[in-house]
Amino acid sequence: MLGRTARSVPHEHSSPPRTVARRLTRVAALASAVCLLVAGCSVLGAAEDGPDADAAGGSGAGMKVALVTHGGKGDAFWDLVRRGAETAAAKDGVDLTYASDADPAAQADLVRNAVRDKVDGIAVTLAKPAAMRGPIAQARAAGIPVVGLNSGIGAWRPSGLLEYFGMDDSVAGRAVGDKLDAFRAKHALCVVHERGNVALEARCAGVKKTFRGDTDNLYVDGTDMDAVTATIASRLRQDSSIDEIVTNGAQFALGAVKAVRQTGSRAKVATFDLNKDLVKAVQDGEVQFAVDQQPYLQGYLAVDALWLYRTNGNVSGGGTAPVLTGPAFVTRSNVSTVARFAAAGTR
Repeated sequence: MLGRTARSVPHEHSSPPRTVARRLTRVAALASAVCLLVAGCSVLGAAEDGPDADAAGGSGAGMKVALVTHGGKGDAFWDLVRRGAETAAAKDGVDLTYASDADPAAQADLVRNAVRDKVDGIAVTLAKPAAMRGPIAQARAAGIPVVGLNSGIGAWRPSGLLEYFGMDDSVAGRAVGDKLDAFRAKHALCVVHERGNVALEARCAGVKKTFRGDTDNLYVDGTDMDAVTATIASRLRQDSSIDEIVTNGAQFALGAVKAVRQTGSRAKVATFDLNKDLVKAVQDGEVQFAVDQQPYLQGYLAVDALWLYRTNGNVSGGGTAPVLTGPAFVTRSNVSTVARFAAAGTR
């Protein structure tokens, strides 16, 4: 058909110039249509724009994303974050690289490495925001979009991040303080397993703000679980008035349960964060409740957001508001609703 249409165009000397131009335009349009249907070529040309218009259409093929966290080795919480990120990467066809280091300087170097590798997007945690400012600025200068997750809800916009996915730790802490008041607790011990981590400090500060009883912070070495249990036990022996222990991670809550048993303390245990072992502890009544910030969801949304930005120019929260993944309270009365997901390794 295309050949017949082309042959029907008269020579220029037999038709007015405007008629010829209109006919040639129609021929060009038909040729483009055949090109798209038969050869799959692009006619968008210079009309394309957006964050990465050549990727528009939903395919993440060839897209490289680096997820860089401050998670410690062997921490089940970060396994959930990574699993969520990997699920999103598989769905989107993204080549995902995960790297972590609890040392802020080393984490910053990991971000710089990602910039040098010329990745298409970076997802990063801001547990120590000051250490991340330089690397994030380098990424932005290189045209690499960066999103935040998990830590640094108060620092993501000043740091120049595109989006943020996580829990407002201060709000979550205040909610826990209200819970402790409802339990008529009098003296709470808030266990911080990483000194200087802005998220953990904000949680304990939030507890102290709303809890009408006394609140003390206890700093422990989160990389040594035996030491965590021993330090909590020592504090319980020193102060019998402590009737509530609030930890900042599921494994630390289980360590607190051990400390309570060892000392014969009457203190109750509650915690931020959740895993499958903690679910059982809630079911058995050993832990009063867990505040779930949904780490799997944080990892998933961070990677998926970078893919959406590249393929469709989407920015969750409009670039001005964080996307909240918590807090959600998991208690003995509702723990069954998340138990099967926890068993599958996604909660």
